[in-house]
Amino acid sequence: MSEINGKVVIITGASSGLGKATAHRLAKGGAKLVLAARREERLVELRDAIKEQGGEAIYQVTDVTDRDQVESLAKAAKEAYGRIDVLVNNAGLMPLSPLDELKIDEWDKMIDVNIRGVLYGIAAVLPTMREQHVGHIINLSSVAGHKVFPASAVYSATKYAVKALSEGIRQEGDGEIRSTNISPGAVATELTSKISDPETAKGVDEMYEMAIDADAIARAITYAIEQPADVDVNEIIIRPTKQPL
Repeated sequence: MSEINGKVVIITGASSGLGKATAHRLAKGGAKLVLAARREERLVELRDAIKEQGGEAIYQVTDVTDRDQVESLAKAAKEAYGRIDVLVNNAGLMPLSPLDELKIDEWDKMIDVNIRGVLYGIAAVLPTMREQHVGHIINLSSVAGHKVFPASAVYSATKYAVKALSEGIRQEGDGEIRSTNISPGAVATELTSKISDPETAKGVDEMYEMAIDADAIARAITYAIEQPADVDVNEIIIRPTKQPL
């Protein structure tokens, strides 16, 4: 019997990219999914596709920068399935730009989604996981959370923060709460579409010609979840084989 079978898994940013790929893969393993994102039409499509394939899923429209909405998401998961086993904190933004461009609105959005959104997710599920004496929080960081490069300063800062939060969960988990930090390199998703600085966008597009499929990350997330309860996979970095950064 798979360690994934029957587990209740919340996935933020589930409407596309890594979240969507992870949802499909976990559904095949028998997980009970709670899908969250802002785009309802995509959530409906994903839920229906999973059900057509014999999986189990519900959805809730959620903006991770709104604490009340994230709390409501956790409540919906518990009301539907009675527990919360895993949170995949996947929602994120990557509008890279040089600091001199002073794209402060974009900095604020990254801080709100990439840090506050992750924290709100942790806050929403932690009490239930403590009551259960078991749980698993998976945070999506980035290679940029290990290495800073030109135009990545603010994005990297947010992803270093995610890495720090993941380690904090591990140290404070008391042998009950597992923590996994996933750091992807270039992956083919919508993440690069929000880069408004033309020169940065051009450079990223060139690098992302080697991008790997989102399912590569979904497989890593699945691997971390399917380990037995006494095994905590803390850190996974996944790059395209050809990626030098």
